[in-house]
Amino acid sequence: MHLEEIGNAFSELSAGATPASTLPHADDSLLDAYSRAVTGAVERVSPSVVNIEVHQSAGRTRSGEPRERRGGGSGFVFTPDGLILTNSHVVHDARHIEVTLADGRRMPATAIGDDPASDLAVIRIDNARVDEPGLTAAALGDSQQLRVGQLVVAIGTPYGFQSTVTAGVVSALGRSLRSYSGRLIDDVIQTDAALNPGNSGGPLVDSAGRVVGVNTATILPAQGICFAIGINTAKFVASRLLRDGRIRRSYIGVSAQTVPIHRRVVRFYDLPKESGALVLSVEENSPAKRTGVREGDVIVALEGHPVAGVDDLHRVLTDVRVGASCSLTLLRHTEKIDLKIVPEETK
Repeated sequence: MHLEEIGNAFSELSAGATPASTLPHADDSLLDAYSRAVTGAVERVSPSVVNIEVHQSAGRTRSGEPRERRGGGSGFVFTPDGLILTNSHVVHDARHIEVTLADGRRMPATAIGDDPASDLAVIRIDNARVDEPGLTAAALGDSQQLRVGQLVVAIGTPYGFQSTVTAGVVSALGRSLRSYSGRLIDDVIQTDAALNPGNSGGPLVDSAGRVVGVNTATILPAQGICFAIGINTAKFVASRLLRDGRIRRSYIGVSAQTVPIHRRVVRFYDLPKESGALVLSVEENSPAKRTGVREGDVIVALEGHPVAGVDDLHRVLTDVRVGASCSLTLLRHTEKIDLKIVPEETK
């Protein structure tokens, strides 16, 4: 039975559409299909999941001696030569990093770069070879293809328990979450796959065993409200961290969410994309506020680059020059408007 059929079958059972005599068999089939989906995803990704232990700077004692605190979290290998994706808050200001692979080996690692604004970081296992035994790169998926209700699996090392698995569904898409740096992370995935301390940085996986998110936070004391950063955002951030070691961002001062655009509007204005970035709020004294951007506007291009959603907007804002005037194209109701905006550097 295909995964897409599981939900329909459950609906039929609850509605009484299936004869009582066939309920045990149908129920077994549903559970078997669900189990196969989860176990298959876990078998594909678990070899890539690592436990991360760090020693972080914690100021100085009264006598002036450096003080350290221990922490940790999860991560996953995403290249064959030992590059690992995790959360920024797991490794930020780390003086020493050590990872434990799925086969139990402990290896030192070095931070390549971290981005507190997106709560993402890249570290590398020291002296790792491409053919290093036990290094299995996880397959990366496409977080823009996710749908609410879709099965997802979270894998990590909460409280140091290696390869702990929880399963659930995508509860919502397009959430905003404030990172520990104070910046809002847009287009966050909400899931009810249980997370615990130590899960941070581990992969959120779809039924095909592809990583679709990086687990990052829970809301306490709520149960079943957990968040992951979309893998599309993580791919972009990782590429910039590998290239530059940091991300220098431009800032226009909006909170946004990816939304579809009506096909008639797309055809009328010959837009290159069928979605855009809906402005949810505009910060006071920001470039967007001074330019005249309003709540409800849909940004479709910046400096000639198409904006199909929040991820595209973030990408373009890392490339445009701080303090340089650039063009901003948006839809206000059904009217297309072109404005001039001067991005500032992220505070």
